[in-house]
Amino acid sequence: MKPNRSSVLRLAAPVRNFTQKFAYLFLLFGALAIILLGRADPQIFERTRMAVTDIIGPILDVASRPLASASDVVSELQYLTQLRKDNATLRVENSRLIQWQTAARNLIVENEELRRLLSFVPDDVAKSVTARVIGESGGTFVRNILINAGRLAGVAKGQAAVVSTGLVGRVQEVGERSARILLITDLNSRIPVLVESTRQRAVLAGDNSDRPRLLHLPGNGVVKKGERIVTSGHGGVFPPGLPIGVVARSSKVGAIVQPFIQGEKVEFIRLMDFGLIGVLSDLEWRTKAARPERHEKPAKQ
Repeated sequence: MKPNRSSVLRLAAPVRNFTQKFAYLFLLFGALAIILLGRADPQIFERTRMAVTDIIGPILDVASRPLASASDVVSELQYLTQLRKDNATLRVENSRLIQWQTAARNLIVENEELRRLLSFVPDDVAKSVTARVIGESGGTFVRNILINAGRLAGVAKGQAAVVSTGLVGRVQEVGERSARILLITDLNSRIPVLVESTRQRAVLAGDNSDRPRLLHLPGNGVVKKGERIVTSGHGGVFPPGLPIGVVARSSKVGAIVQPFIQGEKVEFIRLMDFGLIGVLSDLEWRTKAARPERHEKPAKQ
C-alpha cells in the first residue's frame, strides 16, 4: 500500500511543478478566453448567471426561513419585554390617579360642607364679551393689543382680559367699536398678586419683556421657582385667584414670572366684568368729578 502511494506522489510531482510555474499563464489565457467568449456571445454570461441563481435560489430560500423565524421570535420577545415595562408604568400611574381622585373627592365634600356651615352665597356670574384680536403694538416701549369690540358690545375700561389659561391684561382704552388691552408685560402694568402657596403679597410689574417681575415682596422674601402667581384682589382691580404664571427665576433681588400665555399670541380674548368698583373706577370717577361742569347758556329770545 505504501509503495503505491509513493509512486503516485512521484508521478504527481512533475505535474504540480509544471502547474505552479505556468499558473500565471493559465490564468491569463483563461481570462482572454472568457473575454473572447463574451464578445462572441454577450448573452452567455447572463444565461449562466441566471442558471446559477435558479439553482442556488431554493437553497437560499430554505436557509433564510429559520433566520426569519428567529428574527420574529426576537421581535416578539422585545415586544413582550416592552409591554411588561409599559404595564408596570401604567400600574404606577393608575395608583397615583386613584390617590388624586380620592383627594379630589375629599376636597369636594369638605368644600360643600364649609359652604353650608358658612351659609355661602355664590357671587353673580361675571358678564363677559368675547372679542377677536385685530392688531398689536408689540415693541421696545409698548405691549398692548387691539380688539374688535367696544362700548356698543359692553366693553368698559378696567375689565379683565382673560383666556383659558389665565389673565392677559386689562382694558385700557375703549372706543365705540374697538378697545385697547394693556398686557401684563407692559411697562405701565402693575397688578396686586399673591404667591399661591405661601400667600405672600407682591406687585407684578411689567418691563416690556416677555417675563414681568415681582416687586415689594415682604421682608425681601425669596420665592421658590415654580410657584404659581395669582391675582390677590386688592385694590378692586381684579378678583382674587386669577392665574397669571409661575416663577421662572428667583433671588434676593426679586423674582421673574413666566406668564402662562403671551398676549401677542392669542387670537380671541374674553373681557370679564366682575362688577368691581376699585382703583380704576375711583380714578375715573374722580377725574370726571374734577372737571368743571359746563352750563349751557339760555338761548336769547
